[in-house]
Amino acid sequence: MKSTRRDFIKTAALASGSLMLPRFLNAFGAEPSAAMEQLANGRKLVIVQLSGGNDGLNTIVPYRNDIYYKQRPTLAILGEQVLKVTDSLGFNKSMLPLADHFNNGQMTVINNVGYPNPDRSHFRSMDIWHTASDANEFLSTGWLGRYLDSDCSQCNTGHNAIELNDKLSLALKGTDRKGLAFDGIQYLNEVMRQTSRHPIAAVHPHDNDNLSYLYKTYAEAASSSRYIYDKSRIYKAKTSFPATDFGRDLQLIAELINSGCSTTVYYVSLGGFDTHNAQKGRQERLLKTYSDALDAFMKELKLQATLDDTLVMTFSEFGRRVKQNGSNGTDHGTANNLILMGGKLKNAGMHNSGPNLTDLDDGDLKHQIDFRNVYATLLNKWLGVDHKQLLGKGYEIMPLI
Repeated sequence: MKSTRRDFIKTAALASGSLMLPRFLNAFGAEPSAAMEQLANGRKLVIVQLSGGNDGLNTIVPYRNDIYYKQRPTLAILGEQVLKVTDSLGFNKSMLPLADHFNNGQMTVINNVGYPNPDRSHFRSMDIWHTASDANEFLSTGWLGRYLDSDCSQCNTGHNAIELNDKLSLALKGTDRKGLAFDGIQYLNEVMRQTSRHPIAAVHPHDNDNLSYLYKTYAEAASSSRYIYDKSRIYKAKTSFPATDFGRDLQLIAELINSGCSTTVYYVSLGGFDTHNAQKGRQERLLKTYSDALDAFMKELKLQATLDDTLVMTFSEFGRRVKQNGSNGTDHGTANNLILMGGKLKNAGMHNSGPNLTDLDDGDLKHQIDFRNVYATLLNKWLGVDHKQLLGKGYEIMPLI
């Protein structure tokens, strides 16, 4: 019997309810082509998002700056507790696991990163970072989603970019292609179990365009899920990763990279950085969670000789205000530090000087480097695409990679 629009709506409801297909956001592609498989030997980009607005001043500490200590009488980190790396800047002590990577030339810290007319809303500022828009510009596609649109016409797979989350970030949404989001391998396993017995699997929708599109989306999501699941079983990490959600996410990414998975972009988040009160202990615990997992990740890739082909970028949507508040915390600020890690950094170490605390914008740091300069550099020099086509205009290419 011919399918009707009512049948289509009913089937779509079943698919989205049982499979939660919106989480896959119409992942495109079935089995990867031979050309796509060759990308297994290509470069990988791993984005780490510190959600909530990490306090950059207590991450990369200006331990010789009197203004820093005056503005933060109880929050400032004492000089003897700082992991000093220059004569004026040092790491929060919770980042000790990353010290060797910094000393070995596998880390670059870029200070004072932001954008003009900064927005202090979590949601709006994150949108700006995700889309690479101006502060007064609203875009519906992300900077990495546009990369998928422009560079992957020959790939046609939904897993060229994946995010370990139950919802895909705007950064990975393009016009024609989007990344694949999933919350762990067990989630993928459950999806595949459901797809094998879902009624839509038996549909032959050739006489209905709507149903045909739904069927294609369904089949492609299932295929990408199977591909990632199968790749996750090929290689198991030799390094011990911390037993945290963030540690497990980075372990899975490391295992996928070392298995020869064709995915190019990986996206992962660590939340909890909105430290309006009782900041010190909370931030230190989060930075330790971050550092322990990144340390294991770097060691695992180095062990399997995949570190030189991997670049990790860590960012947060904004920093915090210079002056602490009345609750032993800090409020939403502006400019922040950004960290790159990998085996092929051109200028490792501190890329630039720390923030100027004598020249503030109503109590907030002034940005010196536009974050889109970093994006432009990654797109041009690491992913090999013309950033001007993706970001809408030209930005400075920095000597980073």
